[in-house]
Amino acid sequence: MRTKEQFMNQALQDKIESEQYRKEAAIFAVGDSVKVHTKVVEGDKERIQIFSGVVIGRRGHGLNETFTVRRISYGEGVERIFPINSPRVDKVEVERHGAVRRAKLTYLRGRLGKGATLVKERDTAAQAAAKAPKKK
Repeated sequence: MRTKEQFMNQALQDKIESEQYRKEAAIFAVGDSVKVHTKVVEGDKERIQIFSGVVIGRRGHGLNETFTVRRISYGEGVERIFPINSPRVDKVEVERHGAVRRAKLTYLRGRLGKGATLVKERDTAAQAAAKAPKKK
């Protein structure tokens, strides 16, 4: 049973967390090909580094939400886990939307070559209308 103090603590925690959230929400899903722009500090200089790949999973919620991006680099699979609300993540660009039917794409780890990065592209309404035969 929760006490009044626990509810107040949760309200205080929610208020503190709300200030830490990203201003513009990153809208992407598992299976999408994305470019993640991260801030890298080298000495006293800061630069943006891009990590592009396929989102193979999302986990957590709130401030603790993370996503995993996988790419093939020089024939070797590389995965990085990024916190969604991190100040180090500058922005997340969606290159293409993937059509997947599961929450985690860990099966891509066992694939080689093009099959390791290939996720079927999702049909949006505009693409579906363009593909449909025109009536006369």
